[in-house]
Amino acid sequence: MAAPKKAVVGPLVGAVVQGTNSTRFLVFNSKTAELLCHHQVELTQEFPKEGWVEQDPKEILQSVYECIERTCEKLAELNINIANIKAIGVSNQRETTVIWDKLTGEPLYNAVVWLDLRTQSTVENLSKKIPGNNNFVRTKTGLPLSTYFSAVKLRWILDNVRKVQKAVEEGRALFGTIDSWLIWSLTGGVNGGVHCTDVTNASRTMLFNIHSLEWDKELCDFFEIPMDILPKVWSSSEIYGLMKAGALEGVPISGCLGDQSAALVGQMCFQEGQAKNTYGTGCFLLCNTGRKCVFSEHGLLTTVAYKLGKDKPVCYALEGSVAIAGAVIRWLRDNLGIIGTSEEIEKLAKEVGTSYGCYFIPAFSGLYAPYWDPSARGIICGLTQFTNKSHIAFAALEAVCFQTREILDAMNRDCGIPLSHLQVDGGLTNNKVLMQLQADILHIPVIKSCMPETTALGAAMAAGAAEGVGVWSLKPEDLSTVMMERFEPQIKATESEIRYSTWKKAVAKSMGWATTQSPGGGDPNIFSSLPLGFFVVSSMIMLIGARYISGIP
Repeated sequence: MAAPKKAVVGPLVGAVVQGTNSTRFLVFNSKTAELLCHHQVELTQEFPKEGWVEQDPKEILQSVYECIERTCEKLAELNINIANIKAIGVSNQRETTVIWDKLTGEPLYNAVVWLDLRTQSTVENLSKKIPGNNNFVRTKTGLPLSTYFSAVKLRWILDNVRKVQKAVEEGRALFGTIDSWLIWSLTGGVNGGVHCTDVTNASRTMLFNIHSLEWDKELCDFFEIPMDILPKVWSSSEIYGLMKAGALEGVPISGCLGDQSAALVGQMCFQEGQAKNTYGTGCFLLCNTGRKCVFSEHGLLTTVAYKLGKDKPVCYALEGSVAIAGAVIRWLRDNLGIIGTSEEIEKLAKEVGTSYGCYFIPAFSGLYAPYWDPSARGIICGLTQFTNKSHIAFAALEAVCFQTREILDAMNRDCGIPLSHLQVDGGLTNNKVLMQLQADILHIPVIKSCMPETTALGAAMAAGAAEGVGVWSLKPEDLSTVMMERFEPQIKATESEIRYSTWKKAVAKSMGWATTQSPGGGDPNIFSSLPLGFFVVSSMIMLIGARYISGIP
């Protein structure tokens, strides 16, 4: 009996999506943008001390290999020939910092994740070196001096990890964000691996001049970073190297974008003024500003959006970053145990349809845009004896929406033209309660792509469009039309404004919490100086504990 013929599908493009919580590999048809197959592996995070967030670079790399192999197995089961995969794109969590030994291929320290707060004292010391009337760091990078970005994480590692110091002295150390670590490893590692990054990831290190599009000596001198450990900077769409192992050996890696830039491309926001919001671990609103570098007066970042080819122009974006979005749901699941799975939060929130005056500020890693206050910490306030876990679940979803509203307001002020609607993507957009809340709180329509994997799609588009691959056209007339789901506001604007103003009162109470002088407490006068949030959270914990002990849900 003849073997069944392989289905004729293609050409195909694969996309590695390496996120904070998981790694995925997805395969798309380059002619239709149809998602054919994927595999996902959840990752562990390590919290060695309060405020510290780390991941194992080897676990991340292994998860990529596993996702690629399993996806290829699934394609074979679907009778699709993996020889049709013509290119691979990489999208990654940004800012997360890795240093490894180029002679052994071994990481020299855990990856320090973008959410990590250990560098607050480093930031404070560096800020004293910047002249008050000449913030050359922000002028050159578009970024505020913050724990968020790679340069301060790298500076901390160089100051505190002797193993890394020794490797730098001996010329063995390489630095990179996650994309660099993956591409170097996948293209051969110690056997000729390509040490590179793209302009979008480089623009998040705080060492990269976003105007000249190159590593900046003045910035490297300021942070005292040796330039010889930095990767070569390429565009977001060109052949970096070939896969050197596994089922896809020989396939070019030809696309690389930080995850939020990849989502902007995947949402096809190629026109100036188009914006998207991605709901993942954090929340990231990007607005394409075209070839202009627009500097925010309202707490937003200026960043590189993409450069889709070696000889193509660079495009910029304004970005509002929220540290905690989906992470607050994981916290409710893993830390408080009030939900068993992340999906349960929608059911709980739907049961009550209101937070009953309860407000949740999830400032676990301080507040990002538009406040940039690293001293803020999480609070839940407005609690009464009537408050239950469903109200807290609803307040957590509202928190995601209110934080987006703050960023959108800042973006509207910077751009001068209010957005008429918001395009959204990311795993959390499957939550219909959240999407309706977002439309109500913004009081504009929220438009969700029915193909939620826009980050992966953006990476695949960049890879497939690269010179030397050429299987994906980015011409407007060739881009596939994606079905959309639309959520219209269902409450009056006055009600939306009242809820938003109360939220801002709660935000004010969360600020000024942490200090570098007393990270672990111990100040005998601490209670005289604590903000109201301490007593609010204490009450909340006692309330939940009492209900748990007495068996009340």
